[in-house]
Amino acid sequence: MNEMFRVAVIEGDGIGPEVLAAARVILEKVLSKYGLSIEVKHVEAGDVAVSKYGEALPESSWNIIKTCDAILKGPVGESAGEVVVKIRRGLDLYANIRPAKTFPGVKALKPGIDLVIVRENTEDVYIRAEYMLTDGVSVALRLVTKRASERIARKAFELARSRRRKVTVVHKANVLTVTDGLFKRVVYDVGKSFPGVEVDEMYIDAAVMDLVRRPEKFDVIVTTNLYGDILSDLAAYVTGSIGLAASANIGDEKAMFEPIHGAAFDIAGKGVANPTAMMLATAWMLKWLGERGGGRRYVEAGEAIEKAIENVLSEGKVLTPDLGGTAKTIEFTEAVALRL
Repeated sequence: MNEMFRVAVIEGDGIGPEVLAAARVILEKVLSKYGLSIEVKHVEAGDVAVSKYGEALPESSWNIIKTCDAILKGPVGESAGEVVVKIRRGLDLYANIRPAKTFPGVKALKPGIDLVIVRENTEDVYIRAEYMLTDGVSVALRLVTKRASERIARKAFELARSRRRKVTVVHKANVLTVTDGLFKRVVYDVGKSFPGVEVDEMYIDAAVMDLVRRPEKFDVIVTTNLYGDILSDLAAYVTGSIGLAASANIGDEKAMFEPIHGAAFDIAGKGVANPTAMMLATAWMLKWLGERGGGRRYVEAGEAIEKAIENVLSEGKVLTPDLGGTAKTIEFTEAVALRL
C-alpha cells in the first residue's frame, strides 16, 4: 500500500525539542529504509505558543491537527492542560493506553513487570470545569458517564484478551459512591461480554501501594482519568524511569502519541534527556498507522525501532543519566540508529 499519512508534530517545551529531534532521526531512518509515506506537519503548541500568540493551542495549529491522521507530541510545560485536554476531547481520543514494563539492562524496583493502564481520557475532573464560588471557596465538577465508561471498559477487556486475560478496575466507590460507583458497575457489566477474562477491583489507594509492593500481579488496569494519570507515572518509575514510558491517546479515527513524562525544565538544554519514551511513542504511531491501512511495512518499522531500543538498553553501555549512565541524548540516539 502507498497511502500517504499526515502527522502533526508538536515539539513541546523544556526537553521536548531535544527528545523530539532524537525521535525524528529514528523516524527519518525507518521512513527511508521501509519506504513509508508520511507527510510531517510541524505545529506550534505549548508555553512557546502562549508567549508568541497568547494561547497554548492557536487556531492555526488546531486547524492543521484536525486534518492529520495522527499527532506526535513532545512534552508540554505549564500549559499542558490547555493543549492535551483540547486535543483529547476535541478529537475524542477517549482511550489513553499506558504500558509499563521492565526492559533488559534497566534496573527496576522489581523484575518482570508487564502491565498496561487503560485510562478514560475525556471525562473526570479533566473537563476543566473549575469555579471560584466566593473568595476562598472553589469547586471542580467531575463528569463520569455510562457511555464513556462502557467504551473504555471495552478497550480494556479487548486488550486483556490478547494478554493474560485479567482486568483490574481501580476506583474509590466507597467514598465517591455516585461517580466511581457508576464507573465500577459499568466495567463489570461490560465484562460479562468477555467470559474468558477475569475481573477484580481495587481502591485507588490500595492500587498505588500494590503497584510498588507487587506490581507483577497486574495485567490490565482500567480506571478514570485522574487516577490513571497518577498510576501511570508511578508505574513508570517502578519499571526504572519515567523516561522509558510512552502513551497513546486513541479514538475511533485519530490518535496522538507522546511520552508520559513532563517538560523537565531542570535538565532542558543540557543534552542529557532520555529520548526512549519519545522514540517508543514514534514506533507505536507507525504500528497504529500500519493497522489503520498503511500495511505491514509500517508495523515492521515500528517493531524495528522497539527492537533497536531494547538492544541498546540490554547492552547497558549507552545509558542516559536517569538510567545510571553518562550518555548524552545524541549518543543514545546514534546507538539506536546504528542498530536500525
